[in-house]
Amino acid sequence: MVNAVGVDVSKGFSTIAVVDSLGKVTVSPFDVNHTVSELGELAGELLGLKGETKIIMEATGNYYLPIANALHMAGLEVYAVNPILINEFGNNSIRKRKNDKADARKMGRYAVANWHELPPEYVPEEEIRHMLKAFSRQYSKYSKIKTMLKNNLISLLDQSFPGLKNMFTSTAREKDGHEKWLDFAARFWHCDCVASLTPKVFSERYSKWCKRFGYYPVGANEIHATARGCVAAMPQNKAAELLIKAAVTQINAVAESLATVAREMKRLATLLPEYPIAMEFYGVGDILGSQLMAEVGNVLRFEKKSSLVAFAGLEPTDNSSGQFQGNEPISKKGSPHLRKTLFQIMDVIIQNSPRDNIVYQLLDRKRAEGKHYYSYMNAGAAKFLRIYYARVKEYLTKMDEDTPNREEQSQ
Repeated sequence: MVNAVGVDVSKGFSTIAVVDSLGKVTVSPFDVNHTVSELGELAGELLGLKGETKIIMEATGNYYLPIANALHMAGLEVYAVNPILINEFGNNSIRKRKNDKADARKMGRYAVANWHELPPEYVPEEEIRHMLKAFSRQYSKYSKIKTMLKNNLISLLDQSFPGLKNMFTSTAREKDGHEKWLDFAARFWHCDCVASLTPKVFSERYSKWCKRFGYYPVGANEIHATARGCVAAMPQNKAAELLIKAAVTQINAVAESLATVAREMKRLATLLPEYPIAMEFYGVGDILGSQLMAEVGNVLRFEKKSSLVAFAGLEPTDNSSGQFQGNEPISKKGSPHLRKTLFQIMDVIIQNSPRDNIVYQLLDRKRAEGKHYYSYMNAGAAKFLRIYYARVKEYLTKMDEDTPNREEQSQ
């Protein structure tokens, strides 16, 4: 006797249904809140079922983690399935039904139909990898917000101090994420704040400002000359000053959060066993390296290279019928976060053009053949991922083999 337990996960609660080997519902759907007491009671009830029991749920973001972890810790077999597989299963009815109870029953029937072909049993992610992924995702979100806010400020400065940003080339400081042009805009927010001063007076004030905020006092004469030639569309008044300073304050607040997240993300990455190997790859720095390790996770969970490529959604699709042969784009049925990280790494490789790098050689050859931008970027990303898989897996496997030997020597 088998018990296929379908779990439709929602925010804060889940709907449970139990199906037997014939697809018949043996336990009608019921709701369980994600609390210690109710999840404990659910685990006890499922452990009391006669026969083999397998629990199926969709891997939906972070919502499924509380119930998946609780049931796994109770000693039950838990399987997290790609939602696409559940969605495409058993759609042999013209009636459109979509609710929690129906989805729970559907997942139970999916388990029965694929009893011996289910994905590997769910195992909770290591704490370090889980936190690294959380920091990586937050870093990406904060970066988007910062870009949006900077574009907004540039639009305002085009009216009060045109060309201000182009006068500064220094990058963000690692300790707090501040950029010189942003702090400068908070102090000299209008071109008349500079142009109304003599070159000598401005140079003195600029030097004092740089010393106070920790910047090098370079380019004072060029800044003054640019300000004298500016034509501002926004008046120099209190309202305009408040508007621009508020925009700078918003950006600096996000930048400080980004700097904090980046430091912790790099610290967590150094604790992973594959860190020295991952950082050897061309195009991988502290940030991209941390994000790459966060999104890939433990490579040993992938059976082969193609499994990792498919996980990234980079495998080509087959679009042919008879004599027709259509385009073969990538599936994109994988992690968009991993694809984004890989695209950023490819961008670094293309910009620096390392002739002896095997990934760059592929990118350059595809580009010379006239391939579309996305075509050669996808090919390069897949090539990079296959090499990463092989090298990291070899390194981790060797580490596992050497561990018993070191323990024997220590004894």
